Amino acid sequence: MYKTITLKRGKEESLKRFHPWVFSGAIMRIDEGIEEGEVVRVLTEKGDFIAVGHYQVGSIAVRVLSFKDIEINDDFFTTRLKAALDMRLSIGVADNPANNTYRLVHGEGDNLPGLVIDCYGETAVMQAHSVGMHVCRDVVAKALVGVMDGRVKHVFYKSETTLPFKADLGQENGFIVGGSEDNTAVENGLKFHVDWLKGQKTGFFVDQRENRSLLEQYSKGKTVLNMFCYTGGFSFYAMRGGAKVVHSVDSSAKAIELTNANVELNFPGDARHKAYCEDAFKFLDSADNVYDLIILDPPAFAKHRGALHNALKGYTRLNHKAMMRIRPGGILFTFSCSQVVSKDNFRNAVFTAAALAGRKVRILHQLHQPADHPINIYHPEGEYLKGLVLYIE
Repeated sequence: MYKTITLKRGKEESLKRFHPWVFSGAIMRIDEGIEEGEVVRVLTEKGDFIAVGHYQVGSIAVRVLSFKDIEINDDFFTTRLKAALDMRLSIGVADNPANNTYRLVHGEGDNLPGLVIDCYGETAVMQAHSVGMHVCRDVVAKALVGVMDGRVKHVFYKSETTLPFKADLGQENGFIVGGSEDNTAVENGLKFHVDWLKGQKTGFFVDQRENRSLLEQYSKGKTVLNMFCYTGGFSFYAMRGGAKVVHSVDSSAKAIELTNANVELNFPGDARHKAYCEDAFKFLDSADNVYDLIILDPPAFAKHRGALHNALKGYTRLNHKAMMRIRPGGILFTFSCSQVVSKDNFRNAVFTAAALAGRKVRILHQLHQPADHPINIYHPEGEYLKGLVLYIE
């Protein structure tokens, strides 16, 4: 039987609404000897069962795995992973010959808080964001290979940067099932290399797939600037869309190397593309109204609520610079992937940028994460990716 955590009076209300987190301030009593990452039962002040989940030191003390009093075992993970796969099959993301890249598990969105799994062909990259999921990694990997039934033959575990450093887990990235040298995947018919060893997230930004497709439709004959290009996803979509010139910018030399490799993979020897290893703000300062399509997809400016104010100032400054540099009649794709930045926060920051630039601006599209990054209706915090497509007169 699992050890228990007892809540203060009335603190079970959010759990009754199926919110999957228990905050440390809601806890009245913890059984002795509970270790970080352990499965615990959560009880109300009266001793009634309300949830079972992974315990962790920090603000979010329990990530709920089930609101039923069940055992968290191999069958539990098999059932949850099968449900995740069934959803991807139903929306046509999995088993698509033109697209072997998709997110199979999106944490709370798939009722597996603390777990992310992205599929790149026959390799799945698994990432734990909680100590509990780290402890379960081998059980999850085994269940994953079984559920995927030949679709996945290799599991790369990549949690070195996502686990709390205070947990002192000595985590290293590496294959825990199989092993493959082939790091080439396909997204909507375009090839790219995945840096699952040292790259950001799981090696590629899977969440921008549909937004890259939209960009492709606007690229014909355009001079395109892809800021914070990382592995060049937006760049090679723009090239397939018929862009006249594509410039990719990132402050990381490794990112520029990956972008060049990915462009070469799809458009060998194509002179339309040039990459620059430079700070985004400095590059925009020197760019003189030569671009008619700009993509701003920066890393998260705010990773916690305390950084929100500075983040919004950063989004305003960045968008203002882009609006001052884009040609009349230009199109701006602008994004925020900060979970603590709401849609209204982001839109207000962009509104301020437009007012400062003194340009007439119209919203063409409001963008978000794709369907394989589902949002648990009881966990609105899962809606992290916000984007706007703007027409700048």
